[in-house]
Amino acid sequence: MTRGFAAGQLVLRLLVLLGPLVALLATGLVGVVPAGWLVALVAVLSVAFAAMPDSPFGTAVMLVVLAWWGISLRDGLHPEAVLAAAGLVTAHVAAVLASYGPGSMPLDRGVVRLWAARGAAVLLAAPTVWVVAALLRDQPEAPGIWVAGLAAACAATLVAAVAFPLDRRS
Repeated sequence: MTRGFAAGQLVLRLLVLLGPLVALLATGLVGVVPAGWLVALVAVLSVAFAAMPDSPFGTAVMLVVLAWWGISLRDGLHPEAVLAAAGLVTAHVAAVLASYGPGSMPLDRGVVRLWAARGAAVLLAAPTVWVVAALLRDQPEAPGIWVAGLAAACAATLVAAVAFPLDRRS
């Protein structure tokens, strides 16, 4: 399996494999351990995701993990969710990098730094969102809060699009 793979590609594939498993098993830290069949399913999907990082297996394994979190922990405000987010984001970023070329292709340091910075920026949101949710947990829902949240998300997207324009050179 490792024959013909560049060392950096092997590291990426390992991160793709382990990220969803870490995210799934993080509920065990709360006391809700996933069933063996679920761990096996996520392991199989993760292996397929690591072997084919640009396939639908990535979407499937992440949806299974997210569904487990939603079903097993109804209140969803456990700090272990930040660990799960880190596992999923790490797997996603590693898969993006791995999908840029064949397994034998060495990694470009500039591209790795770019995607690592993007992943770190996304990961900063996880603890921030968790803290805000924990602070607002027992507060009554304000009228229009969902509209305000949608407006904030649209504004953040617009700011990001202006601050980080796409490079149209091809």
